[in-house]
Amino acid sequence: MAGKLTTAQGTGILLVTANVGSLFEDPKNLQKTWLREFYQALGSFYFIHESLKNIQQFDFKAKKFRKVVGKETCSETLESTPSLEKEKFPQDYFPECKWSRKGFIRTRWALPDCCFDLVNIHLFHDASNLVAWEKSPSVYSGTRQKALRYVLDRITDQRFEKVPYFVFGDFNFRLDSKQVIETFCSTATMQTVRTTDTNEVDKLIFRERDNDRKVVLQLEKKLFSYVNQDVFRENNGTSLLEYDKELSVFKDRLHELEISFPPSYPYSEDSSQGKQYMNTRCPAWCDRILMSSSAKDLVLKPENEEKSLVYDNIGANVCMGDHKPVFLSFRITAGAGKRNANKHKCCVVQ
Repeated sequence: MAGKLTTAQGTGILLVTANVGSLFEDPKNLQKTWLREFYQALGSFYFIHESLKNIQQFDFKAKKFRKVVGKETCSETLESTPSLEKEKFPQDYFPECKWSRKGFIRTRWALPDCCFDLVNIHLFHDASNLVAWEKSPSVYSGTRQKALRYVLDRITDQRFEKVPYFVFGDFNFRLDSKQVIETFCSTATMQTVRTTDTNEVDKLIFRERDNDRKVVLQLEKKLFSYVNQDVFRENNGTSLLEYDKELSVFKDRLHELEISFPPSYPYSEDSSQGKQYMNTRCPAWCDRILMSSSAKDLVLKPENEEKSLVYDNIGANVCMGDHKPVFLSFRITAGAGKRNANKHKCCVVQ
């Protein structure tokens, strides 16, 4: 959280989601660029501007707010840390993975005008491009829906008072693979290559019917090699948003500002290729910042200040690893949460 609190402007908030795994693949070349583009913040941190006074953080064990004083670092046994809730998804949600860090972390904050939850989330990926394209929607989409529904139900259950919430992180949302491929290869022929030992599908090759049978797309478990990557960059790839459907299932529970940046994944990890996608997965908007209806009401509408509300990526022209960080910058409407102070006991500092 950053910014100065005034009656006219409201409190400035900056939320950032960043999957930083690639930094450890090539720290020598990536770390300096990443830190420069990322405002010197690395990992899961909460920064509170010194101008903000009387900020409170919720103690989930004591069920009351405590004033934030000084600096606190929590790096081990987070599950038992009272200032947050951390849960991993049940193993049967994604049995293909023997061990997973996928899950969510929730913290709750109180400002002078309101309180809200910040929920960091990491959902399951597409294990195989070949499986993802078999049906629409894919089996992986169903797994992510189940996991996200679990999180939403958990953070709105009866254990604590309900407050506005922001959910952000690597949702691993993907474009509808079957529909995208059928569109890209509508006039192409498909060749199926199978393994010699198990006869399982190993590769799909889509070729033009003429033009010397030029290859349009090659698809393997971890290969998505399309002939024209520009389609994902032109006009920020927004022509493909019609295939971005996974969030629509939660349209009554989650909201998002208009996307005007290119798919956030999978970018090349070559430090000299800041705009190039890897040929591993179909590019998609995996990294998002979403909010509840009540949280949306807290966001200050940019009436006089043109850039007071911004939803964008970080490091558009440089290599940031395979994920581009995504941020939401806004100001909480001054006084917006006061109408809830009597309704929600958690909005009253104890």
